[in-house]
Amino acid sequence: MSLPSPNFGPRRDGARPELIVIHYTAMASAAEARARLCDPAAEVSAHWLIAEDGACEALVAEEARAWHAGAGAWAGRGDVNSRSIGIELANPGDRPFPEPQMAALEALLRAIMARWGIGPEGVIAHSDMAPERKSDPGPRFDWARLARQGLALWPEPGAAPGPEIAPDRAAFAALANAFGYPEAPFEALLAAVRLRFRPRAAGPLDGRDMAIIAELAAAHGADGGPWRAC
Repeated sequence: MSLPSPNFGPRRDGARPELIVIHYTAMASAAEARARLCDPAAEVSAHWLIAEDGACEALVAEEARAWHAGAGAWAGRGDVNSRSIGIELANPGDRPFPEPQMAALEALLRAIMARWGIGPEGVIAHSDMAPERKSDPGPRFDWARLARQGLALWPEPGAAPGPEIAPDRAAFAALANAFGYPEAPFEALLAAVRLRFRPRAAGPLDGRDMAIIAELAAAHGADGGPWRAC
């Protein structure tokens, strides 16, 4: 197969894909995004690009290290590019993701996860691994829909310890780090967790934020916690 992007290199230190990072392109069209992801001068790429109509194109071989994630970390480890496969969704960032695009993403995720043995806990947002820099795929992305098909994590309904957990900024940050979020200022961590799991929330840290992050940390443990891949 001829893959159009020249922007890649070898995965470092024997790394193999264990994460899938979902992005939006923040560009006006899939064609514009494709041109940039294949431009040597841009020095950015992704393994896959999914257009608004669901057309799915491989830009870099999955065995190679595409340049999609940038600075950041997940689960205490950096060089996310060497440990991940990047999927770009054509979307300017200010509109819902069309049904054909979401359906294509789901099919692609199933295939990638099967090829590389990646579980739903390995499917993350760009904003998860780079909370100080990135906000994609943003508040309009339907993570719960992916979870219902076993393609991402979502809290079990009613499994939260309760909304009255006392807000504690230090405890929240520690739990976020335990789940996988990198070290970052508190406000950036809170924004990243909310963007993924509570996109309509606003205001200061509250008990529901604490309940959600407690579940996330439990999911990171050996017993899997009160989470499900629906």
